[in-house]
Amino acid sequence: MRWVKLIAELEPEEKNMVFKMIDTFLTKKKFKDFFAKNIAAL
Repeated sequence: MRWVKLIAELEPEEKNMVFKMIDTFLTKKKFKDFFAKNIAAL
């Protein structure tokens, strides 16, 4: 929760950069999990 409060205090452009980075990491994880699951099913 501390990080969320700190992010909320950032400038809008900086917030967008943080959220884009988080989105990138989460998307990467989703793809990795998806492919690991589907390759295992082969």
